[in-house]
Amino acid sequence: MSKSNGFFVLYPQGLLKHFIKKMSKLKIAIQKSGRLNQDSLKLLKDCGIDIDNGKDQLRVDVQNFPLEILYLRNSDIPQYLEDGVADVAIIGENLLIEKEKQITTVEKLGFSKCRVSLAIPKDIEIESVNYFEGKKIATSYPNTLSRFLEKNAVTTEIHTISGSVEIAPNIGLADGICDIVSSGSTLFKNGLKETLVILRSQAVLAKSKKLNAEKEEILARLLFRIQSVLRAKNTKYVLMNVPDAKIQEVSNILPVLKSPTILPLAKKGWSSLHSVIKENQFWNVIDALKLAGAEDILIVPIDKIVL
Repeated sequence: MSKSNGFFVLYPQGLLKHFIKKMSKLKIAIQKSGRLNQDSLKLLKDCGIDIDNGKDQLRVDVQNFPLEILYLRNSDIPQYLEDGVADVAIIGENLLIEKEKQITTVEKLGFSKCRVSLAIPKDIEIESVNYFEGKKIATSYPNTLSRFLEKNAVTTEIHTISGSVEIAPNIGLADGICDIVSSGSTLFKNGLKETLVILRSQAVLAKSKKLNAEKEEILARLLFRIQSVLRAKNTKYVLMNVPDAKIQEVSNILPVLKSPTILPLAKKGWSSLHSVIKENQFWNVIDALKLAGAEDILIVPIDKIVL
């Protein structure tokens, strides 16, 4: 579809694909395997982006959007972004903070939530940061840990290792660890307990500082789709029957985008109100609606919210 003289022109499907091929493509890096990979692909598919990649492909052209997907090792993505090899990426903000690259965070995505925390053997009762004074800490996040320790005036010996950090106290390599934590089950299995949270993280959309104007425009289109999907995930569509005399009272309760939709029912003196509720306000709002006189409340999931 193109805009010409103020009107939109619809292209045949084949011509549209040809047009997309001729455009510059935004190169987006995602983790090549693991949980973040699956969540990233789901988000892109929810944005209407068709991804058809064969086994072991590390670079895939999207046919229905000017996008090229690069499947990369997670720890390498920040460098690719800083160098401009990748234009944007879906990546954990904990890794961006650790790598200290010249990269801009565009949007927080709300999935792959975790934290970077300090942990010690579970039989140790002291949980203060002062426990680590003069001790050894094993970590895959030396920069993040160093900043935290410096801020708290604690001097330690940091051992940087790339994997299996949890085993370090059990083999005498360290007195504690600093690592990424999701549920805490891995710490528990290795006889450790989480003591201090250094930072909280989630997946973010990040961009290189080397994007040209054309790619910035493509990114804006992609971001528009992503935000529409994210809004829908955090809201529910609500329908209810309300006595006409209670419409104003019920309307005042609803945290709507603009104003509720009001439709008269066949039953005289009653109307149907339609609106949206944020997920984190859901039960409190429902309780208030019932007290205000709303009945037959229906809750429906939302696919997209386009503003």
